[in-house]
Amino acid sequence: MKFLKCALFTSATAVSLGLFAAAPALAGDWDLCPGYDQPASATPDAPRYEAFVSPYTYHWSADSEHKNVYAVSLSRLLPNDRYCGFSLFRNSFGQPSAYAFVGKSWPGFWQSQPQVYASVSAGIMYGYVGKYKNKVPLNVGGFSPVIIPAIGYRLSPKSTVEIQLLGTAAVMFGTTWRF
Repeated sequence: MKFLKCALFTSATAVSLGLFAAAPALAGDWDLCPGYDQPASATPDAPRYEAFVSPYTYHWSADSEHKNVYAVSLSRLLPNDRYCGFSLFRNSFGQPSAYAFVGKSWPGFWQSQPQVYASVSAGIMYGYVGKYKNKVPLNVGGFSPVIIPAIGYRLSPKSTVEIQLLGTAAVMFGTTWRF
């Protein structure tokens, strides 16, 4: 295990140094949330934001230490079905946590069910500290990378129900509202 941690740290350091060295070249052409200052749609009254609320998360394996997970997030809708945002939640062990992310949606990817969409977000999560620091992979000082795939069903142009896959640990159920 010690070798694995050392290898991961060395790899992460090398990647970080490479990104740092490349930053000047990327600075002019690259933006984490491109189009943040533009409307997500050419339609003047189109929603610019999306709020997500999750009242329930199902864990694949029971643990007596698991607590109910509650989450809220706010995303800025961007051109080309992209988004960026942040989430505040209480993790599986009752600790306050946060997630900053960017993402992409694929509306109508299932042609016979045009209301169904898929999305994926990726970012950095803070939480899982103290005795729970080993409950998520690559946790360094409470910070860990996260990728969350989701599938949803659009109930109306402004509301959806959504299921998010939380790694191998759980599945989160929630709803969104665009405004």
